[in-house]
Amino acid sequence: MPEPETGKPDAPAKPAHPHTATLKRLEQSSGSLAAQAIARMDETLPWYRAMPPENRSWIGLVAQAGIAAFTEWFRQPDAPQAISTDVFGTAPRELTRAITLRQTVEMVRTTIEVMESAIDEVAAPGDESVLREALLVYAREIAFATAQVYAQAAEARGAWDARLESLVVNAVLSGEADEGAVSRAAALGWNSPEHVCVVLGTAPDGDSELTVEAIRRAARHAKLQVLTGVLGDRLVVIAGGRNDPLAVAKSLIGPFAQGPVVAGPVVPDLLAATRSAQAAAAGLKACTAWQDAPRPVLADDLLPERAIASDPSARDQLVEEIYRPLEEAGAALLETLSVYLEQASSLEGAARMLFVHPNTVRYRLRRVTDVTGWSPSDVRSAFTLRIALILGRLADGDPQL
Repeated sequence: MPEPETGKPDAPAKPAHPHTATLKRLEQSSGSLAAQAIARMDETLPWYRAMPPENRSWIGLVAQAGIAAFTEWFRQPDAPQAISTDVFGTAPRELTRAITLRQTVEMVRTTIEVMESAIDEVAAPGDESVLREALLVYAREIAFATAQVYAQAAEARGAWDARLESLVVNAVLSGEADEGAVSRAAALGWNSPEHVCVVLGTAPDGDSELTVEAIRRAARHAKLQVLTGVLGDRLVVIAGGRNDPLAVAKSLIGPFAQGPVVAGPVVPDLLAATRSAQAAAAGLKACTAWQDAPRPVLADDLLPERAIASDPSARDQLVEEIYRPLEEAGAALLETLSVYLEQASSLEGAARMLFVHPNTVRYRLRRVTDVTGWSPSDVRSAFTLRIALILGRLADGDPQL
């Protein structure tokens, strides 16, 4: 009795692979080919022999995955495949840090050479040219996949490094720099230079990444280490490696936008960089009060403006570095300086008020310069000295004020 018809047509038979024998021999040889590739690397690549066993084992897995991916490629050459996932997906992401792109290229080249030398043994009679051509196409694709893997890793590291650098810069500006910030900076290549200063100014419009890269180029040219970032409208640079903050600022000033650029004082390390950053920030705020200020300008050159703008550290610095040393040097210096400034910087007028010879006034003013580092005969220095005297007397509660 005939079987009842189901109404469903028979499924079409799957076409056989045109090179079944070669495919089968390739599958059977994959293990030995991987072993030969590893042996060849051990013989010809010194960096491979010097690697830790764990990394060598991961490279072995990558080589095996590469040969397996080629086998699948040969089986279905027209099927869309993600070679980078098939080959490099077996290895951890950290391997791209342990092995350079050049070393990866050498590893891939060695594996391809081993496979190419075995074509005559693996290919079925008459399939040698087919297998060789397939290997050539696959080598091209694996080269593109290698570049893609390292490009993605570099992009990820760049994004992570930018976030890390931003954390360090923020910590320094906010006064929260600690050992954690130092560790993050070390991960970015900061090797703890002895001299550190902070430079602040206005960030230019446009892509902040381009600005940051311009700062890095300028730093490389000046042989400086930098940690930098754009925070709001400010461009912040933490620079290390030179004991002259003004020279540092001049070498990095190119990428800053128009407007004042202020360099904080030099400090010994990154942990102390907050002091430099705060001085630079206070100087940037007060710089508008000194219309003829040079560009760049030192934060210490803006001490009187900073003091008037209610910067307590500037007030303390003026008192401790100018008024107190003059006080300790004797009442004659303080009195002479005060009278000289009140007499519109006139030697003769000060001498008459003090009942001394003008040469005595001249000698005492030179002593003021020696003690404080500021010259009363210079207009800008005289202004700084006058503010320091006022603040010192306020600190002492002088009843004459």
